[in-house]
This record gives sequence, structure tokens and C-alpha cells, in this order.
Amino acid sequence: MPSLRDIRRRIKSISSTAQITRAMEMVAASKMRRAQQATLTTRPFGQLLYRIQRHATTHSREGFSHPLLEVRKVSKIGVVLIGTDKGLCGSLNTNLFRVASQFDPATTLYIAAGKRAAQFIARTRRQLVAEFTVPDTPRFADARQIAAFARDLFLKKEVDEVRIVATQYINTMSQEAVTVKFLPIGEIKGVHIQGAEPEEELARDTGEIMFEPSPEALLAYLFGYYLNIYMFRVLLEAKASEQSARMVAMTNATDNATTLIKDLNLEYNKLRQGNITKELLEIAGGQLGS
Repeated sequence: MPSLRDIRRRIKSISSTAQITRAMEMVAASKMRRAQQATLTTRPFGQLLYRIQRHATTHSREGFSHPLLEVRKVSKIGVVLIGTDKGLCGSLNTNLFRVASQFDPATTLYIAAGKRAAQFIARTRRQLVAEFTVPDTPRFADARQIAAFARDLFLKKEVDEVRIVATQYINTMSQEAVTVKFLPIGEIKGVHIQGAEPEEELARDTGEIMFEPSPEALLAYLFGYYLNIYMFRVLLEAKASEQSARMVAMTNATDNATTLIKDLNLEYNKLRQGNITKELLEIAGGQLGS
């Protein structure tokens, strides 16, 4: 049975841990709000780019081709794996790596964004061709570097297809690991974002757009920007998911610590009361004996 001193030490230790998890919960909540705000800020540009490219695709000549549109027989796949730099975010990385492990290691090249993603690839002995670090608030330059590297792999025919494995933000309590196709560019589509304008509303856009010199030339110019902004929005969603998962995990840890402290206090009081009762009985027994 633990002594009163042992229980006091445990209570003090757990109280210190609860203070840390409570602070981390508040930090994660603040970072989550910033990530959500950054995602909302990029929405107008992404929607405008989508509209322009959709109109250009509609008005382009039949048979228009571009290297980024080339569909090839898939023998090699490139996977952009967007993980986290830190842990303490629940099962987010576990679910993400479970999806990433479904690709054949022998025919898959991995691009890691985040230290945990790179560690998973190294631990499972998969082919890592590049590693990128993404800050808590992703910058467009970060997305551009990752998109450019993936695009070069595809254009050099080192891979025949590029996919992104990342976490999709659904709400504060729910995030989902998903796989999305990045290259070759298929149907021009908007990037998912919580609360974004639905595709049906964008499809009903009847505004007229004039193209100069031609829709084909404009499409060739905009494809790179489309891939950059797509990657940027995916990074923002992944960071919002990470901070949400970390906030929930720290909230649960704090609640568990609080419950454990209550149980230890109860055990401490019972043990202390038992010791006092024992001492009183010994005193009473000694007086009766005398």
C-alpha cells in the first residue's frame, strides 16, 4: 500500500502535468483558429482561379493537350505525405500512416511534409525522395516548393501519377485521412474547405470571360498556379486538423488528470483518516491498559 508521502508526490506530479496539458490545449486552440482563418482568407482566390480555368476549359479547342494533363500507364506513383512535426495529437498520424501504407513500397516514391511523415517512411523502409518542413502557419512558398517538386517528378516521367495523402478537416472533433489525386490534372475542381462555396453554385456561374491570347495559352499558364494553390489549401486543412486533434487530445488529458487527482485525494484522505483512527485506538488502548 502506498504511503501518504507517495500519494502526495503523485498528486503533485499529476497536477504539474495537468498544468502543461491545459497550456498546450490553449495554444492548440489559438493555432487552430489561425489555421482556419488562413484557410478562409485563401478561399476567394481559389474560387476565382477555379472559375477562370473552368471557363477556359469550356472554350478551349477539342483535343487540347498539355504535359500536366498526360494520362500514362501507372507503373510508378508519387505520394505527397503530409504529416505533423510533433506528436500529442491523438490518432491523427496513425490514421494517416495507415492510408499511406496501402501503396506498394516497391513502386511508390514518397515526398514527406512534416518530421513524423519522414520518420514513418524511414521506419517502414520506403523510398523517400524529398522532405519538407511546414510551419504551424503554412506559407504559400512552402506549398509552391512541394508542388514544384512533385510536378518535376511527373514531367520527368519518374512517376506516372502523383497523389496526396493528408488529413481533411471536417470539424473540431473530427478529421479524416484521405487520398486525393494531384497529377495528372483531371477535371478542374475546387479544393475542399470547410464552409466553401459548393461546386453546384460555382457551376451555375454565368459570367462571361474574355481570353487573350487564347484559352489554351491561359490554361497552360495557370496550371502551375492551380497546383500551387491546391497544395496550399491542402496544407492549411492539414494544419487545422492537426491543431484540432491536439486540442482535443490535450483536453482529454487534462480531464483525465483532474479525475485522477480527485481519486488520489480521496485515497489520501481515507488513508490519513485510517492512520488517525489507528493512532486514537492505540492511545485509547494504552490508557485502558494502564
